Amino acid sequence: MNIIGMIPARLGSKRVKNKNLRFLDGVPLIQHIVNAAINSDYLNEIFINSEAEIFKDIAENNSIKFYKRSEKLASDSATNDDFTLDFIEKVECDILIQLLATSPFISTKEIDEFIQSMLDGNFETMISVSNVQIECIYKKESINFNQKQPSPPSQSLEPIKSYACSLMGWNTTRFKKNIEKFNSAYHGGDGSIGFYELEGYSTIDIDSEADFVLAEAVASALKMTETDPKYYIKREEQIADADRKRILQQDGVMLNIMDEFNKEISQVNGIIDKYGRESSWSYTLVNSPSTCGTLIAQMPGEGNRMHHHTEWDEWWYIIEGEWEWMIEGEPKIVKKGDVVFIERFRKHKITAVGDKMAIRLAVSRADVDHVFDSKNF
Repeated sequence: MNIIGMIPARLGSKRVKNKNLRFLDGVPLIQHIVNAAINSDYLNEIFINSEAEIFKDIAENNSIKFYKRSEKLASDSATNDDFTLDFIEKVECDILIQLLATSPFISTKEIDEFIQSMLDGNFETMISVSNVQIECIYKKESINFNQKQPSPPSQSLEPIKSYACSLMGWNTTRFKKNIEKFNSAYHGGDGSIGFYELEGYSTIDIDSEADFVLAEAVASALKMTETDPKYYIKREEQIADADRKRILQQDGVMLNIMDEFNKEISQVNGIIDKYGRESSWSYTLVNSPSTCGTLIAQMPGEGNRMHHHTEWDEWWYIIEGEWEWMIEGEPKIVKKGDVVFIERFRKHKITAVGDKMAIRLAVSRADVDHVFDSKNF
């Protein structure tokens, strides 16, 4: 069975200029669906279907094929049926899978599941849909709820299935028969029709500038390494303290030199030699409106308490020894030469380990709140 993937791509777009070529996450929009399609286990060939030669370059760069449609079939009056019929009359295939470039978050897994569902169900037309599980109205009439009864929990509502359009599949023989009989085949005519549900970001279809902005936000979010959700905690369960001297003393650092900062040149090794390696101490090297850098020296077993910051990120440079850094419950060992970055809101603590003093340079801002759970304060 010959299964072909077709990516329709007009050059013009009234609502979003050249949207198929506009960059999303560093590559043209169309590249995202190309990447997903070329890894499919089911597609024997993939074509970009366009009137514009520039898409031929993209096709060749990805080792896929280009089908040039006429300018007439790229006009606003041309329908999906028009350019699809033109394509299958020229390119022999048993099943045509249409993949929209305007749905950049479709995955290879979804493409293959879509095709497998079509084959398993022996469907002649396959349509991607998304569930709308909320009260819906059509022509002022309720669809999936009773206006004279209390509103049920949304999870108990019968979902309405709306076209996602991102993926469409047609048996080409049935498609041609529907064209002959109804002058339309996109929706399946009187053949067997199956539905494949898309969820989440895969349902995003870029049709306006607002859609593109949303897609850019999603692309940025998907690259975030920190995905653990943050939750509001009742204020009385937390204590915020910005008094560095008090914080350090409560962490067991009783010797704190905080009045010799902002020298043009500071000899760190000389400071360490002066205050020694026998008991804990701190020395503020820099204290300005924008930053604060403090040497903190502690003995094995000493460190700070679990806390986080809400308004500023922090970083440490490990000068000597080893520390156990606990970040969001995950222990890590950091040692001389390591730089440790702590993003705001992340709970963390550090404890000197080994058999000798450990020294770090802590860089943040002098007035930053240290937020402790009351049990750790």
